[in-house]
Amino acid sequence: MNFDFSFLEVEWIYYLVVIVVSSIVSFIAIPSIIFVARERHLFDDMESGRKDHDHGIPRLGGVAIFCSFTIVSLLFAKYDAILPTNILLTSCIILFAIGLKDDLAGSGPSTKFVMQFLVAIILVLLGDVRLTSLYGVFNVAEIPNFISIPVSVLIIMFVVNAFNLIDGINGLAGTIGLVVNLTFAVLFIHMGQIEMASLAFSMVGAIIGFLYYNYTPARIFMGDTGSLLVGLISVVLAIKFIELNKFTDNGIRPSFFSAPAIAVSVLIIPLFDTFRVFSIRILRGNSPFKADRNHIHHRILRLGFSHIQTTYALAFTNLLFIYLALNLRSWGNFVLIFLFMGICALINWLTTILLRIKDRGHFKIHFLYK
Repeated sequence: MNFDFSFLEVEWIYYLVVIVVSSIVSFIAIPSIIFVARERHLFDDMESGRKDHDHGIPRLGGVAIFCSFTIVSLLFAKYDAILPTNILLTSCIILFAIGLKDDLAGSGPSTKFVMQFLVAIILVLLGDVRLTSLYGVFNVAEIPNFISIPVSVLIIMFVVNAFNLIDGINGLAGTIGLVVNLTFAVLFIHMGQIEMASLAFSMVGAIIGFLYYNYTPARIFMGDTGSLLVGLISVVLAIKFIELNKFTDNGIRPSFFSAPAIAVSVLIIPLFDTFRVFSIRILRGNSPFKADRNHIHHRILRLGFSHIQTTYALAFTNLLFIYLALNLRSWGNFVLIFLFMGICALINWLTTILLRIKDRGHFKIHFLYK
């Protein structure tokens, strides 16, 4: 029997076109954005004690990411059946507006929180981007709407903020966003979900074009405009991936078992880092949104690694978690998620030990020189 694989060739050409066009739009747009930013003195805040660079750098790279993603989505993406185009792009525009205001003039945490809440409500209620089950975690399966809606809203807001918080060093948020969206794209292709795969590839291309200018030495940052958008698309892909891999009443089996655990592994770096810093800030009596230099990338930098080394180390770690999740998915969601949290806690503990050893070494050196 001869099988016709021509449709796969056409499909891959389609995905390649999406990536290439999205990359080109982003790549071409950024030099103009850098020029305007320099002419108008729209630089990153140099006086902040959390900055790791010593010269003004524009933080409007998210404008190029947004334009590229939006243009390519409208031209090529076909995801109306599963995810309404108008709802998704409306949410993206709202986040783009609040992110741009923050990048240009600053905005208070309360304003950003309210707008993120509005976006989450729009996606959950109008776009049906929500979790309808806990898939056996804590022995809970289907959940009613009055629980599903607030839980989904909180998850969307948490992941969006998580990407915003890891955008602290050159290339990190973009590289993690690239890993996340590329992984979901490949998973959706395996599931036969062309619409969702094209959505993910639109963001992949936009990030690729941006990263050329963001790796050390960085010429532009993505800013809140970019990190909020990357976080939003990432969490939308994650929730849709989980929901499309449910056991249904008509006997359809999912393409991927333990889909929630796989989604957690894909988002593990921003999820764990945000959970960790929020917990520490709350335990210390501070606001969870009060900025500090206690993120995982700051801790790795303190060990003596460069920006690019830290970025690649975290991206490689992210890929290892994805590999584990895909190969151990028969273990179930409950076991895998707690396994991942345990591994993250172990990595955090080892990092703390190394930092203490390094600090003591510095103390001895300074003492001897006295």
